[in-house]
Amino acid sequence: MKRPSAPFFAPAEQGGATGQLPPEGGGERVGERVAAAQRQIAAAGSPATARLDAQVLLAHLLGVERSWLFACPELRLSPEQIAQYSALIARRCRHEPVAYLTGHREFYGLTLAVDSRVLIPRPETELLVEQVLQAATQAAPRSLTVADVGTGSGAIAVAVAAHAPNTFLYALDNSCEALAVARHNVAQLQLEARVRLVASDLLASLPDPADIVVANLPYVTSTDYPQLDRDVRDYEPPQALVAGPAGLDLIERLLAQLPAHCRAGCLVALEIGYNQGNAVQALVQSSLPGATQFVLRQDYQGHDRIVTFRL
Repeated sequence: MKRPSAPFFAPAEQGGATGQLPPEGGGERVGERVAAAQRQIAAAGSPATARLDAQVLLAHLLGVERSWLFACPELRLSPEQIAQYSALIARRCRHEPVAYLTGHREFYGLTLAVDSRVLIPRPETELLVEQVLQAATQAAPRSLTVADVGTGSGAIAVAVAAHAPNTFLYALDNSCEALAVARHNVAQLQLEARVRLVASDLLASLPDPADIVVANLPYVTSTDYPQLDRDVRDYEPPQALVAGPAGLDLIERLLAQLPAHCRAGCLVALEIGYNQGNAVQALVQSSLPGATQFVLRQDYQGHDRIVTFRL
């Protein structure tokens, strides 16, 4: 899929992509400037990603693939490009996430627009998408209604719609700002016929009963939140991260809404915190005693991450 054509910020003001390759002559060489930027980012506290960050930001600024930088390290940047790149690097040194600086993030083979109105999609959430796609494949050719609760950027909804043609999705969120980002992504990927955006408090305004409910709701505890990496704590929306003392406030409310909004046999797939498996299982058992097929899955690091069950 192509990248979004319209940025969510003004490139001239914020240091966005110029889409212009370095001119003949000019100033500092590409390779030299990337190396200097890498040192700056590492010194600011992000050594693990410094090299990649420096490369991604310059490739974004020039409107080229990252591989182009390796092939053309001797080309020289113009003074304007150096100034814009320096502005981007300065923002990264203040721990602003790269995805917000470039205005996009790759997720499940798609390029999504993101900005500070929404949580940045994580690789772990792709595991949640896989659970929905597996269920959709097993049900094909029967059509399924899927509710993506707390859609944010629309990442889960568009990934499912793009890969499971027998699904129709309601992308629900109580944030009008988040829904604006999701609407952009749905339109950019030409999925308007398959994804409908709904302003809703969890499932409260879901128009039709769901065959699948999928949700990546906030699950960070209020005590853990101050300890998060600065990239997350200082820039990503706290309402998309924090969910009370145990990190389960939103999940508990969602469980209470499920019976009124699900068809019999509905699959529920939830992303949870790294140590919340037992607590979520206990919540499901107490609030939904008829639930069956409860499964807890770990992420790539071996931590609790995905819960599925049926009603």
